Amino acid sequence: MFEVTRKEGNRLDIDFTGKLDSDAMRAALDDLMAKGEGIENGRMLYRIDNFSFPSLGAIWVELSRLPELFRFIRKFDRAAVVADKKWLRKISEFEGALIPGLEIKAFTPEQEGQAEAWLQGEGQTLDT
Repeated sequence: MFEVTRKEGNRLDIDFTGKLDSDAMRAALDDLMAKGEGIENGRMLYRIDNFSFPSLGAIWVELSRLPELFRFIRKFDRAAVVADKKWLRKISEFEGALIPGLEIKAFTPEQEGQAEAWLQGEGQTLDT
């Protein structure tokens, strides 16, 4: 499941559980792009639970849309990733170091309140 909810004008909440196939990935990216329309200086809360690697078809769909995804991600300044697996949190923060202009901070599910506070704060950082 990949569900995108637009909140507070410049914020998207994304909930991801399980595994995506090519059709689900296509629908998820279409929904993400549509709900991100018009956002500037955006914030994202990304919740990942019970992660399974996407199918090869889903990865191909994502790769085929990389230029569009790079344009989309430039709309955002901050992303909080709430994930139950430590390796997902580490990869998320590493990815943030590779994307200019986007700060990504990872949190455990028990730290979701801290993730919310960090997203709303201007320039503040919290130790996790």
